[in-house]
Amino acid sequence: MYNKSEIEQKIAEFLLQIKAIKLQPTNPFTWASGWKSPIYCDNRITLSYPAIRTYIRQKLSELIQEEFGSVGAIAGVATAGIPQGALVAQELGLPFIYVRSKPKEHGTQSLIEGEINEGQRVVVIEDLISTGKSSLQAVQALRDAGYEVAGLVAIFSYGLDVSVENFQQAKCRFATLSNYSALLAYAAEHHFFPATDLQLLEEWRKNPSTWGKQLTNTAHDHI
Repeated sequence: MYNKSEIEQKIAEFLLQIKAIKLQPTNPFTWASGWKSPIYCDNRITLSYPAIRTYIRQKLSELIQEEFGSVGAIAGVATAGIPQGALVAQELGLPFIYVRSKPKEHGTQSLIEGEINEGQRVVVIEDLISTGKSSLQAVQALRDAGYEVAGLVAIFSYGLDVSVENFQQAKCRFATLSNYSALLAYAAEHHFFPATDLQLLEEWRKNPSTWGKQLTNTAHDHI
């Protein structure tokens, strides 16, 4: 039985433990879009921890079966979704392909690498959902290539309203192992930040495009 709440908390614990997620509400990071963010997430770090990597592989596989039932193939999104997708495909015994961020500039000029049968039902794997834009570009590339996209799963989501809207507009279901709300609940309970920072952290998700403009601290680059 897939225990959603338990898994959300466990993923939050792991990501904070290995510093794949960092929280800096008073000294925020800056995204490429210019948005200020109190959170930095790099789930590639999980690949360096075998026990955590295994847990994520198993729970992503269970989440796919829980949300989408039987599927024919797994597709990773370049670049961080590629190793996670390959691990999940191995766990489920399914073919694996991946979607480049842009077509290869030489040779076959491929956008999708690997081979599966046209029309096959595919689940897309991401490591992280922010606005959902890059994830949905990959979904559209697969649809354009003739594949049926059952949906997308990811390790973590910032839980932004814009991402929910983008996925709804694209008519693409998605599910994640954990999310920003679950992370804040775990981090607050285990004192990963001062209690006085909680309001700042909660406000960011409500309006991320304007959050942090009142902060004068020098922000770090979001990589």
